[in-house]
Amino acid sequence: MTDCIRFILNGEDVALRDVDPTGTLLDFLRLDRSLTGTKEGCAEGDCGACTVLVGRLCDGALRYETVNACIRFLGSLHATHVVTVEHLAARDGTLHPVQQAMVDCHGSQCGFCTPGFVMSLYGLWLSNDDPSRAEIEKALQGNLCRCTGYEPIVKAAELVSGTRPSALFDPLERDRTAITARLWELKTGETIATGKDGRRLIVPGTVAALAAVLAAEPSATVVAGATDVGLWVTKQMRDLDPVVFINHLDELQAIETGADGITLGAGVTYEQASATLRAEIPALGRLIDRIGGQQVRNVGTIGGNIANGSPIGDMPPALIALGATVTLRSADGRRVLPLEEFFIAYGKQDRRPGEFVESLFVPRPRAGQHFAVYKVSKRRDEDISALCGAFLLTRGDGNTVADVRIAFGGMAATPKRASAVEATLLGRPWTEATIASARPAFDDDYKPLTDWRASAEYRQLAAKNLLTRFFLEASGTPQELKRFAEEEA
Repeated sequence: MTDCIRFILNGEDVALRDVDPTGTLLDFLRLDRSLTGTKEGCAEGDCGACTVLVGRLCDGALRYETVNACIRFLGSLHATHVVTVEHLAARDGTLHPVQQAMVDCHGSQCGFCTPGFVMSLYGLWLSNDDPSRAEIEKALQGNLCRCTGYEPIVKAAELVSGTRPSALFDPLERDRTAITARLWELKTGETIATGKDGRRLIVPGTVAALAAVLAAEPSATVVAGATDVGLWVTKQMRDLDPVVFINHLDELQAIETGADGITLGAGVTYEQASATLRAEIPALGRLIDRIGGQQVRNVGTIGGNIANGSPIGDMPPALIALGATVTLRSADGRRVLPLEEFFIAYGKQDRRPGEFVESLFVPRPRAGQHFAVYKVSKRRDEDISALCGAFLLTRGDGNTVADVRIAFGGMAATPKRASAVEATLLGRPWTEATIASARPAFDDDYKPLTDWRASAEYRQLAAKNLLTRFFLEASGTPQELKRFAEEEA
């Protein structure tokens, strides 16, 4: 065991003791290291002004990802390489090609958001040397600009595409081998225990150590990507103690594809899962593209979306409709339960003291089944759901409903099955008349609330309309609507 968090900041080795469990990377950069290129805008992971790159060893290779420094805690940075905008320019002051493209395309006016855009474009530049316009826009989902508009910034991304200066010029390409070796040295598997002002921070070295820590500290706050917990600190000013970080645990980041479905470790991020889910269950892959911005998808975990039990989480309705199961682990062993039974009441899950979410099993829809998930929000991208509905249909002989599973988020205190609607549909012909007769059953299943995202009346009507949309798509008529739905998804 050690009491020191170690990482690399640009080119410098950093060793920190007496670390505040909820101290953010943004505050450390600006206040402790005077790296003020990283800005504070929203302090909730929405605007992207604080974007930096964090490099980590993933499947044995060094991988850089954009993250929001405003909600990234220092405790999650052990054995990583943090890269800020100050690190991009050459040693003689020559701008990096990404920065120069922003200048040449007039992609900056007031300049406040510019460093964040540069870092997002840099992340794209590192990973894709010929991005399409759609890929550029996706990379910029998590960055907001209020004065320049996005066209000059997109043009900058297009201009710099394919530009590859010598490895001696780009800092991450130049130092990749050395940084990789240094990160391997830091990745010792030791458990880290430190803290400040009486509050504690723990970084377990293994999953077994995590189970032991939670057995001793069952009320600890477990943090993976902090895309939700970060806001508890920056917006609600909560004091958390102790905080246990798990984002580094490779054992929780496995993805296994079997004959019946996919097993996802609780630490698998949205971005890590995206390619597999897009190939195996395309509707889930499309849903992930609408969860936060790229910075959120790079660190947010599907297991965390389950564990926090939010009634407006995007993944639970889809996973419940698919019949997913969750594996819970503690020092006493494991237990498996249907995901829909995990959610008991608002803020309450079936998780015993010392238990944590270890993995999820997601069944793959069988041949002949039709699965769809729909997210309704005020903005298409990077927005919280007003409601999210998922449908899995199995038709029998004579075009009857042999089985149907429907689940919604944003309609109740927990993600919840539409049991009355399902019962109305079961065994009946899959026809417009059957759908019309089932719509009133939503009033028995859900009593939604009115809040700033949507009124109760809107949510109820939208849920009913999504059933009608699903019927039209699953029926394959009219084809124009089906194509439109696929394009929109």
